[in-house]
Amino acid sequence: MPALGVNIDHVATVRQARLTYEPDPVWAAVLAELGGADGITIHLREDRRHIQDHDLYTMKKTVQVKLNLEMAAEQEMTGIALAVRPDQVSLVPEKREELTTEGGLDVVANFERVKSCVVQLQEAGIEVSLFIDPDLDQIAASKNLGVHGVELHTGRYADAASAEEQQREYETLLRASQFTIEQGLKLHMGHGLTYRNVAKIAAIPNVSELNIGHSIISRAVLVGMEQAVREMKALVTV
Repeated sequence: MPALGVNIDHVATVRQARLTYEPDPVWAAVLAELGGADGITIHLREDRRHIQDHDLYTMKKTVQVKLNLEMAAEQEMTGIALAVRPDQVSLVPEKREELTTEGGLDVVANFERVKSCVVQLQEAGIEVSLFIDPDLDQIAASKNLGVHGVELHTGRYADAASAEEQQREYETLLRASQFTIEQGLKLHMGHGLTYRNVAKIAAIPNVSELNIGHSIISRAVLVGMEQAVREMKALVTV
């Protein structure tokens, strides 16, 4: 039964649209916890398009469940993580022009840069996960870095245009999941998961964590954060 990490970035997206103080993502985190979230995930982007530094610092003081910080493997972000000390850092790729994270971190091509970040975080006692595509070479490179786990990118499964394509992507995720466990890594998954497609992913053996944001926040606009999280939690714990 995987833990549910709720990504609340898009609460801050609404706030930043008017550069005001509401809605407050810190309050959203509280309500997500009340709804049963096992973790709170936020992405502090280099362009600060949604989550701001003060959100992170406040959540470190208030969040009672696991606090997972998504960030680029860059020295500025590493310094912030070392100052805040979240429970987990998930290293992700980041491009200024993208609407959302478009793919996994290329650990193979950026091994030394990622390693520098990983070493600093682990020396501070922070668990590190890498957000990567379900590719065996990327998983093996992640293992060589000594991280505690990887989060497999589920975007291609979520965005599949047909049932056949979705099944192919699901089988790719299954193979990558098995290889991840064989490498002794914790298995996390996320990106693009919704109330309609999450159950099949949640049922993959040995998935320890799912991180879901946009779908939950979209549902929360209509039914409230607590209820939206409860509904997702019920789907991933069947």
